[in-house]
Amino acid sequence: MPVTPLVTTQWLRDNLERSDLVILDASFHLAATQRDPREEFRQVHIPGAQFFDIEYIADPTTDLPHMLPTDNDFIEKVSALGVGNDKTIVVYDACGIFSAPRAWWMLRIFGLENVHVLDGGLPKWQAEGHPVTDKITKPARGTLTGALDRSKVYDLDVVQEVVNGAPGLILDARGRGRFTAEDPEPREGMRSGHMPGAKSVPLCDLLIDGCYRPLHELKTIFTEAGVTPQTRAVCTCGSGVTAAGVALALTLTGHDDHAVYDGSWSEWGSRSDTPIATGAD
Repeated sequence: MPVTPLVTTQWLRDNLERSDLVILDASFHLAATQRDPREEFRQVHIPGAQFFDIEYIADPTTDLPHMLPTDNDFIEKVSALGVGNDKTIVVYDACGIFSAPRAWWMLRIFGLENVHVLDGGLPKWQAEGHPVTDKITKPARGTLTGALDRSKVYDLDVVQEVVNGAPGLILDARGRGRFTAEDPEPREGMRSGHMPGAKSVPLCDLLIDGCYRPLHELKTIFTEAGVTPQTRAVCTCGSGVTAAGVALALTLTGHDDHAVYDGSWSEWGSRSDTPIATGAD
């Protein structure tokens, strides 16, 4: 059984027939791409995979995108995918590493321990000639218990405290152009820039060929951003998706004191009472 948050394509191929294995396709695409992840799943996915819909497994009572659901809602929707506390869960996405860490993070903070991300995702799996299918299977409902670990989720109030001088370092996973405000936000009406004091750590900089960079390279990137073993890290992005990719990278390096700001820039940038900085710093 893997002890790292990542599994390789070869490990998954070798263990594809395990009875305790649950595979989840957590693909998600920004609206500008005009891609439908559920339709793509219907056309091609890893055999036995279920579609983990980040937009559906979310809080329906807020206008903010794909915020965390309640405990009961999470258990109801996720157990229907065959997920249980006794299962080995592997999550992947259609981009390599993009949205799969969001599902990994959600599963972990709701109490599941044996959860892993497929490094390189579906692109690497297909490039290596491993099997795919369009056959959709219906799993038996999993036996799932758990509750949200709120220490791994930050809200607006906590992030405001960090901006105002409380201990913490904000790591922004968005592209550098969005961080500096040179590029517009993809969501209409959103202000551009970043939270004062934040450091730019784009998820794409943590990857190479759709996989996470080697451990020593990840450590160097975080060290250059100001992360130390004692740092309380706040992971943020546009809407809480790629922030989870930064959280996963921190976990790989052995850094434990970090959490995801679930509202991220969708919340911060849409308000008129939150401070914004522009430029590289």
